[in-house]
Amino acid sequence: MPTVSVKRELLFQALGRSYTDEEFDELCFEFGLELDEITSEKDIISKEKGEEKAKGASDVVLYKIDVPANRYDLLCLEGLVRGLQVFKERINLPRFEKIIPAEGEGQRLIITEQTAQIRPHAVAAVLRNITFTKDRYDSFIDLQEKLHQNICRKRALVAIGTHDLDTITGPFTYTAKAPSEIKFKPLSQSQEYTASQIMDLYRTDSHLRHYLHLIENKPRYPVIYDSNGVVLSMPPIINGEHSKIRLNTRNVFIECTGTDITKAKIVLDTVVTMFSEYCEKPFTVEAVEVVCPNGKTHIYPELAYRTEKVKPEYINKKVGISESPSSLAKLLTRMCLKSHVTGNGNHIEIEIPPTRADIIHACDIVEDAAIAYGYNNIQMVIPKTYTIANQLPLNKFTELLRVDLAAAGFTEALTFALCSQEDIADKLRTDISATKAVRIANPKTAEFQVARTTLLPGLLKTIAANRKMPLPLKLFEISDVVVKDPNTDVGARNYRHLCAIYYNKSPGFEIIHGLLDRVMQVLEVPPNEENGYTIKAAEGTAFFPGRCAEVFAKGQSIGKLGVVHPDVITKFELTMPCSVLEINIEPFV
Repeated sequence: MPTVSVKRELLFQALGRSYTDEEFDELCFEFGLELDEITSEKDIISKEKGEEKAKGASDVVLYKIDVPANRYDLLCLEGLVRGLQVFKERINLPRFEKIIPAEGEGQRLIITEQTAQIRPHAVAAVLRNITFTKDRYDSFIDLQEKLHQNICRKRALVAIGTHDLDTITGPFTYTAKAPSEIKFKPLSQSQEYTASQIMDLYRTDSHLRHYLHLIENKPRYPVIYDSNGVVLSMPPIINGEHSKIRLNTRNVFIECTGTDITKAKIVLDTVVTMFSEYCEKPFTVEAVEVVCPNGKTHIYPELAYRTEKVKPEYINKKVGISESPSSLAKLLTRMCLKSHVTGNGNHIEIEIPPTRADIIHACDIVEDAAIAYGYNNIQMVIPKTYTIANQLPLNKFTELLRVDLAAAGFTEALTFALCSQEDIADKLRTDISATKAVRIANPKTAEFQVARTTLLPGLLKTIAANRKMPLPLKLFEISDVVVKDPNTDVGARNYRHLCAIYYNKSPGFEIIHGLLDRVMQVLEVPPNEENGYTIKAAEGTAFFPGRCAEVFAKGQSIGKLGVVHPDVITKFELTMPCSVLEINIEPFV
């Protein structure tokens, strides 16, 4: 959950009254928020850097408030105050208006086709005749950072740029150029740099270095120019110093570029709805015409209002209350969802404002009704249906089997469900395409690239990490493996496998074979081909030639056992032979 820090004095001033800390904590709870901490700038610096560094820091009391991750409209003081005031029925929810300038007088943002391979989307708007104070300015900047870390996914999906419109001249062009062709003075710098130099400059910056990877390996970098060739920004890294907004800025040009047009529109709507209240004509936003590479034009921001209809009985049933339709409509209106009863009380019509991008389904409306009603006011009742919890048969079977394997002298291991492609392919002397492995689309490390298709690599790595332990090493694991399966709705299927390994100076095939016989004895599966189990000579890439057998039970092949191939032993940095058994236990459940 994002945490919003607001000055207590400013908050109470905006709310029009003061609260004790306990009263405000209760108000937050009623509104679905949490007052996480009461602190000050001095306390924060003291905790992070020590008391010496905290000298001279402000003693102003700060409220740290936890906000739900989907409530982008509450990420700044302005939105928080507006939401609380509407909730307490002190003000009505304002209506946001999009002003479209006369033809030829408005701003235009032209997107070129060069952006298609890196950040193809852009939206824009103008806050006209806005009045900043130091606190409003700080809140404006802080909201952008909160959005960057939240819905923008650290600028990967969307990056926000804000500019003093009086220092630049439209129309603006959003394009992409080679790093050597881009040259401008970055924010808070005193000289011009090329794009390549800017990347080097911020490589050690504690804040901006986290975003460099988004474009640094691209042949072209995105850039926005005005009609005079002045660089506004190089998204998603840095804005230009030329168009920097200041306290005396009157007209703000806002551009959002990104890889997700839906998220870009939500971010733009959020920024302009939060701060349009400081415009000369409150809650108005000047539209900008955006021209796409294909010639189509769009007007932003959308500031779209839409209506949804929900039956009162649906809300009452889901929440567990019995309120009248008019009462439910009033509860929803308090949550910034203007509502009224229609159709002889059969429906509640809800107007979804542009600030509430989190309202996607009727259940989101029900949640807001429950918050406004008060969770503590919902009467607790005994469920009408009695159900007795029971363990999943496969899990119960697994737990019982673990006890018997431990009793046989084997130690249980628990290994990672994710591994590298090398672990399940190259090290086991097979090709990755033959494994039916489910791959991770964006693995963070080379160690976790795929979901395991066998338990063997995990146990071999566990033995490698415990080579100094007294021999023999006898380990087992009963866990899931994952393989692709086009016949399932998710394209993959889990199987519960049992894997046991014996590591010693001699292979110990007879030990592993004996363990298989013991498992089958416990499961009451006789050693015969008709209705029991049997083993037959087989070959496997991970096994020594002539020292591998396939296990058949219940009329199907359930796994293999044998002596591990020396090449596999070497690749897992082991020095002694070992035998292994791996079977699918699901047919026995």
